[in-house]
Amino acid sequence: MRKSFKLLSLLVAVPLVLSACGTKTPESGGASGGSASNGKKVVKVGISQIVEHPSLNATREGFIAALKDGGFIDKDTMQLDYQNAQGDSTTNLTIGQKFAADRKDLVFAIATPSAQAVVQNVKDAPVLFGAVTDPISAKLVTQLEKPGGNVTGAADTHPEATPKLMDFIAAEFPKVKTVGIVVNEGEPNAAFMVKTAETALAKHNIKVVKASVSNASEVKQAAESLVGRADAIFVTLDNTVVSGVESIIKVANEKKIPFFSSDRDTVEKGAIATYGFKYYDHGYQAGKMAVEILKGAKPGDMKVSYPDKLDLIINASAAKAQGVEITDSMKNKMQDKSNLLNAGK
Repeated sequence: MRKSFKLLSLLVAVPLVLSACGTKTPESGGASGGSASNGKKVVKVGISQIVEHPSLNATREGFIAALKDGGFIDKDTMQLDYQNAQGDSTTNLTIGQKFAADRKDLVFAIATPSAQAVVQNVKDAPVLFGAVTDPISAKLVTQLEKPGGNVTGAADTHPEATPKLMDFIAAEFPKVKTVGIVVNEGEPNAAFMVKTAETALAKHNIKVVKASVSNASEVKQAAESLVGRADAIFVTLDNTVVSGVESIIKVANEKKIPFFSSDRDTVEKGAIATYGFKYYDHGYQAGKMAVEILKGAKPGDMKVSYPDKLDLIINASAAKAQGVEITDSMKNKMQDKSNLLNAGK
């Protein structure tokens, strides 16, 4: 009986010894010295995104592409952890807490709510933000040139974008005396852009009427409430509103109300025009900053970047659907004529 017990103990011990001698997995890696099974150093990168919509998705895709071009490849030299809050504030906060506990080597937060949750929780790792309109009022950084601490990123609003679009509306749509704005004023980025639009429109004696929402399900009713009260509709880089923007497009098309947006993706969907850029390029810009940080740069020494490309973008088929004629004057305001979308439709 004693010999049988010794033999059983030996059989149990052998697999334990073999297990202890096994190679490390990528999950055990990180900038602190972890390695994949092929011996390569693996960094742990977290991406927090507030909700699904084309601009934010394109930002993420551009960011990952820049990391790849910089030598950080998922499941090879990088362990990528992508989390989407799906518009839920509690989930958004939990993601920030999770990334802090996981001790990521870098965290990229897409959109203002995600950035606020991550900055609130992640103190011991570099944090980058993207698709954020006003990093200072969102209390992500205290200055743009040299933010200090562990946070920097890429703001998605060129200072001239909204004023230029309001000037375009005033010049090309002389019958517009009131602009309706569907907005979730609980989003700091949206509230900031609404104020910018109001200031720019006031110079042209154009009034603003707001239709407030708190979630995407309210967007359709808010758009319908502007019928008869507004000569045109405008939306900012408002995550809540853009998530339900198809309902605004439907109202604008049915009622022949010119609809304008702050991002190219919404123009591609059915708004008439914006002054904008490609969010993929915006994410790529943030991704290049991430590569520098992962190779040793300090985020606090890196200035917050802005889009370096800004041009008028017009959707010809959207204009037709909303009863608007694209004039030569409008076309002449475009630097790149390829920004006249759906011209053959």
